[in-house]
Amino acid sequence: MPRRRIATESSRHLPTVRQLRYFVTLEQLGHFGRAAEACFVSQSAFSVAIRDLEQLLGVRLAERTNRRVTVTPEGREIATQARLCLRDLEGLADIARERSRPLAGPLRLGVIPTIAPFLLPAVLPKIRRRFPDLQLFIREGLTDALAGELLAGTLDLVLLALPHPLHNVEVMPLFRDRFLLACRADTRLVDPKNFSVNQLPPESILLLEEGHCMRDHALSACRLRNRTKLSGFAASSLHTLLEMVDGDLGVTFVPAMAVGSGLLKHTAIRTWPLRDDSFREIALAWRQSSARGKEFRQLGEIIRAGRS
Repeated sequence: MPRRRIATESSRHLPTVRQLRYFVTLEQLGHFGRAAEACFVSQSAFSVAIRDLEQLLGVRLAERTNRRVTVTPEGREIATQARLCLRDLEGLADIARERSRPLAGPLRLGVIPTIAPFLLPAVLPKIRRRFPDLQLFIREGLTDALAGELLAGTLDLVLLALPHPLHNVEVMPLFRDRFLLACRADTRLVDPKNFSVNQLPPESILLLEEGHCMRDHALSACRLRNRTKLSGFAASSLHTLLEMVDGDLGVTFVPAMAVGSGLLKHTAIRTWPLRDDSFREIALAWRQSSARGKEFRQLGEIIRAGRS
């Protein structure tokens, strides 16, 4: 009887999985609003969960101001342990799920913005038909942020472009997405049929802003060594970038995936091929510790086959 009472009392003082997941996300992102969004919950509900966790543990986990969140040293220590707990719990659930039905139930997929609008419309209907019991939650974000959420357990897998430094993840390359030179058809900046980066005027290459991996991939594709060719103005999205190219404010390098989506349909932009080795590689990535690797590879095969 005493033994049963001890077990019951100790269970009352254990954090929930949801609280641990919320706090790990907060520690990673350092912002209540972004962390709540990453966890698919309102900011008020997220704040209450963190406050309840602090009261439960009797420890101040984060110091809040109007503009920022600073996780305390005790909070960082707890976040590290919480990640280990979440990984163990997810591994347990993954094993059970793998032995029942593959690709059923919730699946949290992160996708970078230079892939999501061009690939997902083609492959999602095929995935839903093949796995009607799959509940797919999709989060769009930049590669570094998504990779961090993957390791934190907020995401199950990420659809991204390589090369990109990744640690403690398994990667499944899917296909190559070639880069093309994009400029206005009547551009005065370059002869696209006899294109040479060295012949471009200064500040005539337009790219996405820092943080987008496609910026680095595009620089690699054009073999740029002279940075004076880069425009001092960087775009926040591919749509904005192409609007500037359509105005003949510069040239850029776009992935064939975007061109094939009809993105250039109402513009005067034309594209020309670059060298055969000018491409980015589209891939799926998941934690090495995940027990669902076999399922994720199956999903990758569907994406690879259904992208056209």
